[in-house]
Amino acid sequence: MLDPGLDRDLPPIPAKRYFTIGEVSDLCGVKPHVLRYWEQEFEQLKPVKRRGNRRYYQRGDVMMIRQIRSLLYEQGYTIGGARQMLEGDEAKDDVNRSQQIIRQVRMELEEVLQVLKR
Repeated sequence: MLDPGLDRDLPPIPAKRYFTIGEVSDLCGVKPHVLRYWEQEFEQLKPVKRRGNRRYYQRGDVMMIRQIRSLLYEQGYTIGGARQMLEGDEAKDDVNRSQQIIRQVRMELEEVLQVLKR
């Protein structure tokens, strides 16, 4: 299960269709070379590659990276263990992802509320 406090340390994911590797690095607190390595280790992580082999990540990729980050850095899994967790029970992954989406939406709504209060 994802740590409920994990996303509080990370910035909200902007409402964009594509993100560069630099943006994803900032959004997930992971260096670009680590993201490239994780692409080789986790089959679920497949950013779109365009001209010049540039990577473009979508919102789902960013959320998957945050989930991988949580498994490795917060929950102490090895790469192999994290891979098994992600490949394992899909229903559990769906629940984790849903909880992550709910936390993200809540953070965004709280930001909107702060703007409206000004």
